[in-house]
Amino acid sequence: MSTGWIWHEAFNWHNTGNGSGFFRPGGFIQPHTAFDSPDSKGRFAALVQVSAFDKKMVALDAAPATDKEILAVHTPGYLQRLEDMNETGGDAGESAEFGPQGLSIAKLSAGAAVGAVRAVLRGEVDNAYALVRPAGHHAEADRGRGFCLFANTSIAARVALDEFGLTRVAIVDWDVHHGNGTQSVFWNDPAVLTISLHQDRLYPTDSGMHGENGGADAEGTAINIPLPAGTGDGGYLDALERVVGPALERFQPELIIVGSGFDASATDPLGRMVVTSDGFRAMSRRMIDAASELCAGRIAFIHEGGYSAHYVPFCGMAVLEELTGLESGVEDPYMAFFADYPQLQLEPWQKEAVDMAGELVKNVPDHRR
Repeated sequence: MSTGWIWHEAFNWHNTGNGSGFFRPGGFIQPHTAFDSPDSKGRFAALVQVSAFDKKMVALDAAPATDKEILAVHTPGYLQRLEDMNETGGDAGESAEFGPQGLSIAKLSAGAAVGAVRAVLRGEVDNAYALVRPAGHHAEADRGRGFCLFANTSIAARVALDEFGLTRVAIVDWDVHHGNGTQSVFWNDPAVLTISLHQDRLYPTDSGMHGENGGADAEGTAINIPLPAGTGDGGYLDALERVVGPALERFQPELIIVGSGFDASATDPLGRMVVTSDGFRAMSRRMIDAASELCAGRIAFIHEGGYSAHYVPFCGMAVLEELTGLESGVEDPYMAFFADYPQLQLEPWQKEAVDMAGELVKNVPDHRR
């Protein structure tokens, strides 16, 4: 397998300010570090380089997304607001701060997602991983949200449809937060199936429910799998086996894009899930196998969230090993602690949540022949 790899040091330069977590400093909020700091993704990229695993992948160039590509998803007014704030920095919406000249980094992040998809669809690589920052799945057409400025995976999916003539694309997002932006972009578009596995009502608290299944013109093309806090490897794998897999089989995508967030990991400060690197490895394997069976192996992973600087690198390496089919020599030292956690097993209440989501599969448009 040839795997495309995209990382650019500029992603480490995306400046989210010196607030505490996601709050701006002031009053009793002492200046500290934002949750969305360079640490987790930068350390992931560093581990790839130090282990020399980057030499086992195909380096793909990151080029900024064009205004035309961005405007296929976002409104002209929103793009103009970002341009107006670019010299000084500002807030693109809800918890979506960026520093001076941050717009160019956001365009590069979206462009890297596009580049990964293009490389796969052109046959330059078998699959690809774009490690990008800022993330994208919360960004809506007219505003940024939740650390996201541009809807990276949505822009890439739009390019796949418009430039390559694809008729069906699936986006599977396992970031711990609901992919509200991705869902909203394609709410009325029957060409894109959006599937979000997330902690129930974590963020945004008012979206990601079972009943959100697509607009009038695209009924059944949005599936939400809200999982209870404390779900580990077993619950996530059950959801992939009984909901995601069957939904993809009905939809018959010509390309699968994975929103690869690692904030469902056992050590993440913004989630309360218990997924391990072994869990992300197994989830990736299921997606790669699905792509092989349904769309000639065409799959691209686009990085979303994940805020544990300690653990994201090991989760990421597990995914890259599955994409490449190669061993990195990197072992997850945390698995010695996590392996016996009872939370890794599927619990009855988690199964019930998956059961409810499974009822939605029959509504997915059936493109099987």
